[in-house]
Amino acid sequence: MRISAVILAKDEADRIQSALDSVAFLDEVLVVDSGSRDGTQDLARRAGAKVVETDWPGYAAQRNRAAGLALHPWVLMVDADERVDADLRAALEALRTRHPEGPSEAAFAVRRSVFTLGRWIRHGGWGKERRLRLYDRRRARWAGDVHEWLEVQGAEGPDLAGRLEHRPFRTVLDHWQRLGRYAELAAQGMFAQGRRAGWVDLWLRPPVRFLKMYALRLGFLDGAAGFTLARFEAAYVLAKYARLKELRQGPPAERG
Repeated sequence: MRISAVILAKDEADRIQSALDSVAFLDEVLVVDSGSRDGTQDLARRAGAKVVETDWPGYAAQRNRAAGLALHPWVLMVDADERVDADLRAALEALRTRHPEGPSEAAFAVRRSVFTLGRWIRHGGWGKERRLRLYDRRRARWAGDVHEWLEVQGAEGPDLAGRLEHRPFRTVLDHWQRLGRYAELAAQGMFAQGRRAGWVDLWLRPPVRFLKMYALRLGFLDGAAGFTLARFEAAYVLAKYARLKELRQGPPAERG
C-alpha cells in the first residue's frame, strides 16, 4: 500500500515546511500550488516535494485535480496549515503494514484539532472535527464548494488514531477576512440555486448560530476564545444572508 500525500497551497511560505516535514514518511509528497507569489513552490521543491502549478478552479475541483495528479491511488489530503501528528503517523504506518495491497475500505477519517486565538479549541463543535482525508481516489471524489465533502463509493474504515493539527488563521484579521470570502462564495452559491434571504435568515439565524456554538456545544468552556469564535460564526451567517439579499436586489443603480 503506497500513499501519496497531497497538499494544496497558495502563499504558504511561512507554513509549508512544517506540513511537508509531517508527511515526509509517505511514498510521495505532492504540492499543488495555485499561484503563490511568496516562493512557496521553491521551498517545497527544495524539501523534496513534487510541485505542480495550476489555476484555482474551486475547492472541490482543485482537490480532485490534485488527487488525479498523484502517483498512487491512495491519497492523504492535507492542507498547508495542517500537520500529521506522531500518533496519526503511527496509525498510517500500521495500516500500510496490515494491508500491503491496500485495504478493502474506500476511505478513512481522521480527527482534527484546531489551534487559534492562542489555544487549542476543545469545544463549540471545533474540538471533535472528523474529516475523511485518507481515501482511494478510484472510489471517492470531492463535491461542493467552500465547505466541500468527500463522496465515497464503498465502505469507510474505522477512524484512524491521532490527529491532524490545524492552525487555520495567522491572525484575528486573517480569520475575519477569510470569513468574508467564505460568506461571498456561499451567498453566490445560494443565489445560483434560486434561494432568497428572509427576515428569519437575517434576524434569527445569526443568534441561533451563536447560541448553538457557545452554549449547546459548550464553547464557553474555551473562555474568551470560545466567545470570540461564536461571535465570528454568527457574523459569518449574517454576512452570508445579507449578501444573498443584496444579490437578489441587484446593483445599486438598478434599485433606484
